[in-house]
Amino acid sequence: MKPSIIFDFDGVLANSETIALAELQILLHEYGIEVEMPALIEKFLGASLPQITSFVTEHTGKNVQNEFHATWYERLFTRYEQELEPVSGAIELLDWLDAENVKYCIASGSSYHRLSFALECISLTERFKGRAFSAESVCIGKPEPDIFLFAANQLGVFTNKCIVLEDSFSGTIAARRAGMPCIGFVGGGHLSTTSDSHATRLKTAGAQEVIRSHAEFRSILEPAMNK
Repeated sequence: MKPSIIFDFDGVLANSETIALAELQILLHEYGIEVEMPALIEKFLGASLPQITSFVTEHTGKNVQNEFHATWYERLFTRYEQELEPVSGAIELLDWLDAENVKYCIASGSSYHRLSFALECISLTERFKGRAFSAESVCIGKPEPDIFLFAANQLGVFTNKCIVLEDSFSGTIAARRAGMPCIGFVGGGHLSTTSDSHATRLKTAGAQEVIRSHAEFRSILEPAMNK
């Protein structure tokens, strides 16, 4: 039986984390919170918006959810329209999965609003229609397994027949807790200078392997497709 694939989205299919992390760093600075980029990646890669706003509230003592949400999304979406592109090799991988009749979906920590906007920017809306799931659909986001369990249920597949492709520490832990093999991905632009150290973190979190391109992922999957 062919495995089903569950993709994280930001930094795995869309090269969005470079934009998101840069804008997050700027916005945190405006709230008086200084976080260097390596620490920002370690703490917030794969985090949901409520997790981020809780951090800001903890450090400022203010309930910033609504204003932070509006400001960050306005900045993100402006840049997405101008700059967002798929991760190199992602479209070719999806074409191959379609040709092999493999089920796949997205399980993201992003909101449905952000996810749908980004999918439209990189012309993947129709491809993932009904197959792009947000942590908003579950009670608790990554590193809890809920979003991956939800995605598998929506696909109609067994959890042990899913393979997760993740770039975040929290997402890798979530996949492991869901009982799904996880392949770590460090091919996104946001990890260009820290790919080796981040690969080590993903392995520590439970990634079975760590890859640097979608071509590598295909080479891992091909033996299972030919069984």
